[in-house]
Amino acid sequence: MSRFDGKIALITGGNSGIGLATAHQFRAEGATVIVTGRDATTLEAAAKSLGKETLTVKVDIAKTSDLDNLFATVREKYEKIDVLFANAGGAKVASVADTTEELFDEICNTNFRGAYFTAQKAIPLLSDGGAVIFTTSYFDEVGMVGTSVVSATKAAVRSLTRTLASELLPRRIRVNAISPGVITTPIFGRLGVPNEVVVEMGKSLQEKIPFKRFGSPEEVAKAVTFLASSDASYITGIELAVDGGLTQL
Repeated sequence: MSRFDGKIALITGGNSGIGLATAHQFRAEGATVIVTGRDATTLEAAAKSLGKETLTVKVDIAKTSDLDNLFATVREKYEKIDVLFANAGGAKVASVADTTEELFDEICNTNFRGAYFTAQKAIPLLSDGGAVIFTTSYFDEVGMVGTSVVSATKAAVRSLTRTLASELLPRRIRVNAISPGVITTPIFGRLGVPNEVVVEMGKSLQEKIPFKRFGSPEEVAKAVTFLASSDASYITGIELAVDGGLTQL
């Protein structure tokens, strides 16, 4: 018997990168998977790769109406969820001096507001004994130039992980966070800086990682499914670093 036979897993930002790899991992272990994303093209591709049993829903988590529609759909089709992986987020870099109010609001609305209200609206559908996993980042442990807003939002999600874990204890719902290091995902192309800057940033980061390589989305996915499974039945409130030792060594 697979670890997630008969379980329903909802993954936001599941149309690419870590989210998509995690959706595949849940599917491989028996779960029925619901995947959301903002981009219709990548969402369609994800649906094809995951199989016809997968439900895909176009959602911008920064929009309350989109979240309301998502959970109404989930309630009508499945009545419950057993695992929420609140993974959708974004990263654009800019110095404090160069951060506009528009960029500040965009990142905060996606990374913190979106994660917060995704979790809030999922609570009535979560099965007792279920699991919630947030995606944070190694950014909340370091002071990397240009990441002030992203880092602050991820630190906020880390704090939310602890608070929600306390609030859901009576229902035996465990709440944890996964903190990816430098992972080979499409997000590198969305940082809002020229490609040559991204290349140099990548080279610099690789030298700092004790493993001397970037992580793969599949490595993060396996950590997520561990936290979601009964193998982690005595774990709640933590942030699990999957970063090749970057924030530990």
